[in-house]
Amino acid sequence: MFNLISLLFGIIAFPIMLVALIPLLGWLNYLVLPLGAMGLAAGALSGSNTGRKLNIVVLVIGSIRLWMGGFIF
Repeated sequence: MFNLISLLFGIIAFPIMLVALIPLLGWLNYLVLPLGAMGLAAGALSGSNTGRKLNIVVLVIGSIRLWMGGFIF
């Protein structure tokens, strides 16, 4: 059950993260990071790794993109 919730958070955050890769839309990562963190927390409570891995990928790419943009863009 927690893995399904984690996957839902990841599936919602992943397309938003892809849009946030476009220049001047990096501020969307401030929405992606909390969604990924909630999905990672739900994935940590589950026995499966699928949702957890998806949210780790979303968090890492979103964090790097936010860092590269100077935490603004």
